Amino acid sequence: MVSYARLSRSCCAVLTGGILLAGCSGGGGGSGGPKPSASPSASGSASASASGSASGTASVSGSPSSSASATPDPLATPTALSFTFDPARAPRNEADAKRLALDVLAEPDSWGPGFTERTPYLSADDYWPVLPATCRWETGARPSTVLYSVTGYSRLPAKGAKGLLQVAATVTVHTSVDEADWEMAQTLEEALRCPDQVLRDGEKVTGLFSLGNPFGVNGNFTAADTVSERGKYVRAGVAGEHYYGWSQSRVGTVTLAVSAKGAAGHTEDEVSTSMVRALVAMLNRTQAELEVEK
Repeated sequence: MVSYARLSRSCCAVLTGGILLAGCSGGGGGSGGPKPSASPSASGSASASASGSASGTASVSGSPSSSASATPDPLATPTALSFTFDPARAPRNEADAKRLALDVLAEPDSWGPGFTERTPYLSADDYWPVLPATCRWETGARPSTVLYSVTGYSRLPAKGAKGLLQVAATVTVHTSVDEADWEMAQTLEEALRCPDQVLRDGEKVTGLFSLGNPFGVNGNFTAADTVSERGKYVRAGVAGEHYYGWSQSRVGTVTLAVSAKGAAGHTEDEVSTSMVRALVAMLNRTQAELEVEK
């Protein structure tokens, strides 16, 4: 099993309550979508405004010490990623990309106790959502620059006063860092272009806003780039509006996303904590797959 030491002292940015909070994981929470359940980009091309780095590389983290012999403070704010991307380890074909994606995907217990698989659990191999001008999600063709993408759907069953909490995790493997950056930019743009979106019949999100954070900005110390969205989730037959959250990070040629469709009885902090757990688990695994071997 991958060690979670690297990210256990770092924070994963999740947008909640209108503020980008730095949610920290104490240990990854066990072993581990395109929207509408969580979503990769619609087209695989957009401006690079969401990108914090085109190279995907970073040097060893840690705050500057006052002398060469000083002992680094393990709790100091990182000055760079403690991860260096090795392009030679990135998948070059669909088979390798599928293996990596399924290996790093967050499974139910990554989200926390009590989560189970939804049926069906995994998206189809050729599934690719697109968001046209109608702001209603549709199924489109996977771009040629995407080697593989998969979404895993989990849920926390309703119990007592708490309703059904639906979550999803997506791993998308691109042909290059630049293409992964384009997806990050497209994701950022989607909420700006469509603040109200129809996920499917009877489900929608409203009042979406997004925020892009390259490394070192607003609590992002775990990835070269992150994008977060927040809004309200509305489901036919369920009273009220509930929290909707989405967070996506890039590691080398891979983008990792988590989303949650809230329900009655679940606080934003509770939902955000589950999102942090799942995303940190995937970040750790992906970095272990793609970092320069020491």
